[in-house]
Amino acid sequence: MKHISILVPVGNSIVDTIIAPYNMFKMANAYHQKLNGIPEPLFTIDLVSAKGEPVTYQKLFTITPTASIATIQKTDLIIISPISGDLEKATEANRELVDWIKKQRIEHHSELASLCKGAFLLAETGLVNGKNCATHWTAHNLFQQKYPKVNLISENIICEDNGIYSSGGAYSILNFTLYLIERYFGRETAIWTSKISEIDFDRVSQSQFIIFSGQKEHTDEEIKAAQEFIEEHYADKLNVESIAQNVNLNVRSFLRRFKKATSNTPLEYIQRVRVEAAKRKLESTTETILEVMFGIGYNDEKAFRNTFKKHSGLSPKEYQIKYNREMAYA
Repeated sequence: MKHISILVPVGNSIVDTIIAPYNMFKMANAYHQKLNGIPEPLFTIDLVSAKGEPVTYQKLFTITPTASIATIQKTDLIIISPISGDLEKATEANRELVDWIKKQRIEHHSELASLCKGAFLLAETGLVNGKNCATHWTAHNLFQQKYPKVNLISENIICEDNGIYSSGGAYSILNFTLYLIERYFGRETAIWTSKISEIDFDRVSQSQFIIFSGQKEHTDEEIKAAQEFIEEHYADKLNVESIAQNVNLNVRSFLRRFKKATSNTPLEYIQRVRVEAAKRKLESTTETILEVMFGIGYNDEKAFRNTFKKHSGLSPKEYQIKYNREMAYA
């Protein structure tokens, strides 16, 4: 019989992100056994903490693990549950889990699946250096700064790289769990689980959920001033030369420092600010797509639609229908 370990980290976490995968895997396990008429379930599933002791979250909810890392000699799949709050402190507080994850992968070739900001525990092992990884969009900047050797796939809800899986964030863990259930139990069991749980199947992008609020977790004051200039004048005809001049930098130095501070080129940053402005208009007004396009500084309809879909995962019309209350009920 194979084994799944769902980690119970200490510190801050969201209880649902631990309990929901546990329950979904148990449902899939039981259905798969019945579907195939086998005498025992495919997996043993444990809630695993460092010490095996109960862990309380938000001073309200307590999870009692079924095992400790000392009692699990070998596991086939480790679900790395999310951490929250001060991510650097939380990572250090769960150092025993980090070391155990690394040991299981190296010695037993365990597959790993990080949920949401559990990617910080995964990245701390060093096992995803040079590999693709996803995490919640609110943590992208910190993740890139802390783990520059990891290839962060910022738009994905689900990412896979050689038996190491990671997911975007929050309650997309439900979609991610379905993805893993399909991987381990087959598509029929995954579809059944999705229907019983009433969870969308095959959703893999978090682009439409991202709220771009600027990447200002840095100390370069001239670049912050440039970002603020872009955010105030995004509807104008902007170019690199004029922005650099506005903050008293030469173009070459400006480009280098802007990329280092924000992980975007100035052009990419302008695009993201404009798309975010377009999203707000599409959510709250009845302006046409062309009116929105002109209002945020675009004149080329094809370029606007392509850029919008690149950053939101939906076409402007699809986004408006989905998120604008008046349009939805029109």
